[in-house]
Amino acid sequence: MKRRVFYGILVGVLAANLFVGAQVYFSNVQAAEKDDALPNIRLFTTVLDRVRQEYVDGEKLSYQDLIHGALKGMLSTLDPHSEFMEPVKYDDLKKDTQGEFGGVGIVVSMKDNYLTVVSPMEDTPGFKAGILTGDRIVKIDGKSTEKLGLNDAVKRLRGAPDTDVTLTTYRPSSGQFKDYTLTRAKIKVDTVKDINGRREFPVGDDKVGYVRLVQFGEATAGDLEDAMRKLEAKGMESLILDLRDNPGGLLDQAVQVCEKFLPAGQLIVSTEGRDSKTKSTYHGKGRGRHSALPIVVLVNNGSASASEIVAGCLQDCTALRVCKAIVVGEQTFGKGSVQSILPLQDGSALRLTTAKYYTPSHKVIHEKGITPDITVTMSDEEMRDVLLKRTPGGIESLPEKDQERVKNARDPQLERALDLLKGISLYTKRGPVPAKEAPKATAEKVASKQTSLAE
Repeated sequence: MKRRVFYGILVGVLAANLFVGAQVYFSNVQAAEKDDALPNIRLFTTVLDRVRQEYVDGEKLSYQDLIHGALKGMLSTLDPHSEFMEPVKYDDLKKDTQGEFGGVGIVVSMKDNYLTVVSPMEDTPGFKAGILTGDRIVKIDGKSTEKLGLNDAVKRLRGAPDTDVTLTTYRPSSGQFKDYTLTRAKIKVDTVKDINGRREFPVGDDKVGYVRLVQFGEATAGDLEDAMRKLEAKGMESLILDLRDNPGGLLDQAVQVCEKFLPAGQLIVSTEGRDSKTKSTYHGKGRGRHSALPIVVLVNNGSASASEIVAGCLQDCTALRVCKAIVVGEQTFGKGSVQSILPLQDGSALRLTTAKYYTPSHKVIHEKGITPDITVTMSDEEMRDVLLKRTPGGIESLPEKDQERVKNARDPQLERALDLLKGISLYTKRGPVPAKEAPKATAEKVASKQTSLAE
């Protein structure tokens, strides 16, 4: 009896092993088939020919149309930032980095599968119409954007100056839909501006300079250096670097901006991908002349990509005591992935996510953003009023009933930055208290003072 039970158990165990082994085998076979290029390419070409030969309107299609469509679909399944760019789109991208293009002046991205406004660019049709960061564009010229890729959406927003485009937006903060009819314009952006939206860069009695970086284009680092020279000639002792609603741009310009405030050899940002080819580090090259300058960096949820690289770098480097920067504002957008542009032989190109950005302390930016040292919140409407107030002609462009409100708009983030830098200036100029005048402090008072400083 015992022997029968023993053999029964043994047979059961062997059967279970055979069953599990068979499952693993067939699973491995299926995985191998999925990753075998040849049969999958055959499947693709079979479908390509069947569509070309049997689709009801097949005479309107070319093999190039089908291949381009397939490439767009393939890239769009990877992540919101990878895309196949036809020659026209690739040309548009090159114009973007040169600082001039035709359109409505809003920067868009895919967020939570919605076409979302990262930021409206100052003094453009989209900005003047009142479109805000976070607005979702649900229709373009009456057509839904639900299944529209980022590439196609941008193509529909762009166009010749003086032509119209109608957008339907949904604002999550209010739950309201709104239609805008915008007249496209030639968008030429000065990427470095002063507090009045110009390039004069005044310095007040407090000796605090102010520079706003609108985005990171080909000339941003050079224009910033020109601005710094003007501010220093006027006696600047500290700086507010405003990166709010800056959607990003060129990596090399972000690196060069950071360099101005860092010593030679300091790590600025690193990128890491699947293999060693996508791992890179960027260090200061000794061009920094302003490493001792106290800085407040202003950020908000419209600060993305290259803006986050700058804010994260200066924040980390302050912790390392190699620069003096405080980040003030709100959590940034969290767009920290590297898109490599890979040109193709027919004039098209791939924009492919190949790596992620990391700050000097190896904090990941993507989908996390940069957390400010001091949080000061502002509503989208408050921020828009502040930007309108400082944009040449901004107040005059408004209906009379709105002009007084914008004239009186406060900027609590900027006010906090000014208070911080004024306090640093007073503390620096006062110097250490002479030992004979220093009051005796109890351990309790010292602990209280340390807590206050930490806060």
